[in-house]
Amino acid sequence: MRILITGGAGFLGARLAREILKKGQLNGQTVTEVVIADLFPAPADLLADPRVKGHAGPMLEQGDLFKTGFDGVFHLASAVSGECELDFDLGLRSNVDSSRLLLDSIRASGKASRLVFASSVAVFGPDAANPMPALVADTTLPTPQTSYGTHKLMIEYMVADYTRKGYIDGRSARLMTVAVRPGKPNGAASSFFSGIIREPLAGTDTTCPVDASVSHPLSSPGTTIHGLITVFEASREAMGGRMALNLPGLNVTVGQMLAALEKVAGPAVRARVKFERDERIAGIVDNWAKGCTFERAYALGLRADASFEAIIEQYIADCKTRPGYPAEALSGLK
Repeated sequence: MRILITGGAGFLGARLAREILKKGQLNGQTVTEVVIADLFPAPADLLADPRVKGHAGPMLEQGDLFKTGFDGVFHLASAVSGECELDFDLGLRSNVDSSRLLLDSIRASGKASRLVFASSVAVFGPDAANPMPALVADTTLPTPQTSYGTHKLMIEYMVADYTRKGYIDGRSARLMTVAVRPGKPNGAASSFFSGIIREPLAGTDTTCPVDASVSHPLSSPGTTIHGLITVFEASREAMGGRMALNLPGLNVTVGQMLAALEKVAGPAVRARVKFERDERIAGIVDNWAKGCTFERAYALGLRADASFEAIIEQYIADCKTRPGYPAEALSGLK
């Protein structure tokens, strides 16, 4: 079985690749090759595996690779929310144009690959003609209020239509915001959801750009990767249609996140987080879903993390055992 992961050098993509290699199979078929396509080279531990082939460079220059035929594709490559708001053309190239190239290349290969597209909860937003409910469901009409969310929704429909035509066997999974991510903050407007946990655990003071009452659905990296693999392995009948589903997340407020941090790591660690409102970030987040429901994912046997304390504990455990986590990540713990 030959697998392609776009964005496979990034945090989630690399974790997905490691999990697939560890499993050794998908849908009962042996994985013989994992091709990682990203702007940057894949991590060294992945490239050391003889089953891994790395391809670095812009996706728009990798069309010939995508035409070589894959049994499975995980499409994670994307410019993030903050980048798309600051550079409109970058977002279109990195998200919409590259996804169209990928889908057309798979079509040209003549092999109808099973494809999982990593969409986002950012497809939901408020609109005067379509007020956003307190909890958005799989069937809630998406009305995104960011370029990033708009791109994700456009690609969802592209995946559905290419599936309808028989060019791919596509399925789109809307990821909740993933926390806690290791390393440095990225250009995503949601980056602070990880930062207000990651930085204090590393012994660094940080600021939270939104109010403590802000609520949002979050998912740990491990739960997110499990969800992507489950969606890939699910039958078309089990998926219940071609349209996107919400991967499970934990609906939690910033205040609850910080209370969980204090419970797990102590008051001195919690005290490293101060509130300093950033109107640009707060304005973006204010147009996001406050919480979600996950009926179709539940039907596949998926569940959210048990608690935000459990998410923090997963991050602490990952820092001790997983590649890609800096040695100083827990230097703020006594």
